Amino acid sequence: MRTLVHLSDLHFGRVDKAILRPLIDRIRGLDPHAVVISGDLTQRARDAEFAEARAFLDALPSPRIVVPGNHDVPLYNLFDRFFRPLDRYRRHITDDLSPFHIDAEIAILGINTARSLTIKEGRINARQVEGIKARMCDLGPEITKIVVTHHPFDRPESSPHAIVGRARQAMAAIAGCGVDVILSGHLHMSHTGHSAERFDAGGHSSLIIQAGTATSTRGRGERNAFNVIRVDGRRIDIERNLWQPDSSVFGIARAEHFEETARGWVRAA
Repeated sequence: MRTLVHLSDLHFGRVDKAILRPLIDRIRGLDPHAVVISGDLTQRARDAEFAEARAFLDALPSPRIVVPGNHDVPLYNLFDRFFRPLDRYRRHITDDLSPFHIDAEIAILGINTARSLTIKEGRINARQVEGIKARMCDLGPEITKIVVTHHPFDRPESSPHAIVGRARQAMAAIAGCGVDVILSGHLHMSHTGHSAERFDAGGHSSLIIQAGTATSTRGRGERNAFNVIRVDGRRIDIERNLWQPDSSVFGIARAEHFEETARGWVRAA
């Protein structure tokens, strides 16, 4: 079995600092096999914000699989936005925009969906789709395959945001390679969906798991949250951890259980 912690939308520059230490302690106590951060480490892609994000990441267990979000691209400095959009992210966080982790049970591939030409939304390009195929298609069924993006492949009906651009082309590759799970953020809402509900991908259905914002004050109606995902062969359990302000801890608010069948990933009894 593998335990993953899935954080998203940290937004250093607009964080509730009272949450940081309890969050770090909670994650360390879980002793995860990997920590995934699905983008928006900063609020305005400033050096000071990236430095704070770097210090936070360094306090977490490793390996850490991190991808940037649209807030990690400078907004107001147009030169930086269009000619060196992720220079600060590369300098402070990682130069690897396609991070990959694999062991005997799981494979996790990060994809950068942040783009200079869009303010909020993102997209996947053809080269990245080929990267998914190269990393995932040859892996055996004993490996649970996980793709990480900032922008989502699905959204709850209450969200005003669009799904990631070129999602259908990417989903064809994801389905063809038998990817099991897609982790993303951006919405500041916790949500679990099935790719088959939105995409016709030859009968394959991946779990699409959204994380809320772990530390930002921009909660959009949901308290700060993160996911704990336990992968045990053909079973996946998801625990939603919500900030409990009265006791100043993160606690499990909801648990979901899924199992793989011939119809894909379905909710377990």
